[in-house]
Amino acid sequence: MSDSFAGGKLKLKGVKDGKVNKKKKKKRMTEEAAKATLEEEKHTVVVDTPASGTRKTKAEIAFKKAQEKREGDKILKKAQVSHKERVEQFNEHLDSLIEHFDIPKVSWTK
Repeated sequence: MSDSFAGGKLKLKGVKDGKVNKKKKKKRMTEEAAKATLEEEKHTVVVDTPASGTRKTKAEIAFKKAQEKREGDKILKKAQVSHKERVEQFNEHLDSLIEHFDIPKVSWTK
């Protein structure tokens, strides 16, 4: 067995010159600057374009549309039945279930 060893420190990937760069804290905006940016945001319209960096595939777009459609159908279905009717339906369902946890009557004398 040969005892060859390449000496030196371990190197981390993505770190240059062995220095770790710390993230700098962002400066807080003053109240006036914050108010100005809020008013600018109110007047601007946000458009989701591919240039903004959020590109979606055809499958993702189709999935999102189907999900929104299902959610809309679910809301319409819930809106058609009032709370009172839902409670009545639930009670009917409970009545139709077998009473699994009820204690059966046991007669020791007969």
